[in-house]
Amino acid sequence: MLSPKRTKFRHQHRGRIKGISSRGNRICFGRFALQALEPVWITSGQIEAGRRAITRYARRGVKIWIRIFPDKPIRTRPAEIRMGSGKAKGSPEYWVSVVKPGRILYEISGVSETIARAAFQIVAYKMPIHTKFITSLRK
Repeated sequence: MLSPKRTKFRHQHRGRIKGISSRGNRICFGRFALQALEPVWITSGQIEAGRRAITRYARRGVKIWIRIFPDKPIRTRPAEIRMGSGKAKGSPEYWVSVVKPGRILYEISGVSETIARAAFQIVAYKMPIHTKFITSLRK
């Protein structure tokens, strides 16, 4: 699964997901793409599950671009630790990517539109949000 090799700081604030995506909202590499329609944290496991679904369905000749990367560490409280008490959070449990509406999640090329639609339909089931299939204007 995806995770950063190293980070400048070990912990991050949770933050809020406001507004729409101003970057990463256009198709840059492939012919077809999957676009997020809701704000969400997508875990590295969900990103990997989507990648596997595309490669399994599309088989040979498909080129995949994953346009999101999980760079936010999420920590959880250890078992049998009292609530509150300030510093009682452990090391990062998993990593997430902060996704705003309009963000491109995956791009693919090298397959027909019907195969791309079917592959992205499978990926959409694995995502925790509503998504949209979009096509590049250039051929």
